[in-house]
Amino acid sequence: MSDLQLGLDTFGDVTVDDDGRRVPYPQVIRDVVEEGVLADSVGLQYFGVGEHHRADFAVSAPDMVLAAVAARTSSIRLGSSVTVLSSDDPVRVYQRFATLDAISGGRAEITVGRGSFVESFPLFGYDLADYEVLFEEKLDLLAKLRSEGPVTWSGTTRGGLHEQRVYPTTAAGALPIWVGVGGSPESVVRTARHGLPMMLAIIGGAPERFAPYVDLFHRAADQFGVGPLPVGVHSPGFVAETDGEAREVLYPYFKAGRDRIGAERGWPPLTREQYEHDIEHGSLYVGSPQTVAERIARTARTVGAQRFDLKYSAGELPHSRMLRAIELYGTEVAPRVRQILARDAALPA
Repeated sequence: MSDLQLGLDTFGDVTVDDDGRRVPYPQVIRDVVEEGVLADSVGLQYFGVGEHHRADFAVSAPDMVLAAVAARTSSIRLGSSVTVLSSDDPVRVYQRFATLDAISGGRAEITVGRGSFVESFPLFGYDLADYEVLFEEKLDLLAKLRSEGPVTWSGTTRGGLHEQRVYPTTAAGALPIWVGVGGSPESVVRTARHGLPMMLAIIGGAPERFAPYVDLFHRAADQFGVGPLPVGVHSPGFVAETDGEAREVLYPYFKAGRDRIGAERGWPPLTREQYEHDIEHGSLYVGSPQTVAERIARTARTVGAQRFDLKYSAGELPHSRMLRAIELYGTEVAPRVRQILARDAALPA
């Protein structure tokens, strides 16, 4: 596991500048591009951009932002985190990311999910009553499109295909497609059934509670004859020079964002005690490079992950703070994680 891949995710949150002034959408998008370029320069392996359709996020077209990052980078893999497949068209999704794959020289991948926000459904004319069937059918079609050969498919949520191919094709002959899973057994088994890697969104509670889902995923993949398949983890966090600085800097931005969304969903306001508990025992990776590295290594061992993506953006957290966090993550956290895992692998069983 010393070869654990380390990446970053952002949702393109609308930020404030160092003086507390709200940053306009166009500048936020340019800032995200700069963050992706920095992630490449410090040697990280993945940069993911999320999709949202609401006022507090600037990115509604991740593939466009990623194409700009692709033109200025050379090594880092680029993908979505996530593409809300239920309110999109699988054919267009594959075409867009196959185009990104061409621009980036074979570095594109897709992470699809149902999404925890539902603004895209009315925006694109979908009924929330069809939430489950939309994702099930569209994932089935997208998985078939990976063959890049003639596809025949039929369903109830869009027109069928008969021996049709989708262009452009990729140099590798298929795009990597991950499925973002929040932790329901049904989602885990569905992902295995399609023979696709699973990205666990561990955004609350202790990471070890997800270990049974990983075990279920591997057992299901074996039964479907598609294993072994990779597992990744996506979790929020923030890196600064010291534990104290990281906790103090992040807290007001993290709380404001969490409380804003919580007010829509009926959650109580986040307390400082809950915040500290999530850092110490939950899925909030906040602290110095050594602290964050130890937490990531422990989670990777616990769930048997092959990739860990840190969601480094947090509400209005300024761009300058995120740039420094990315630099520390790539130059100090990543080497420490690999050292810890290599050391542990060398210990007697």
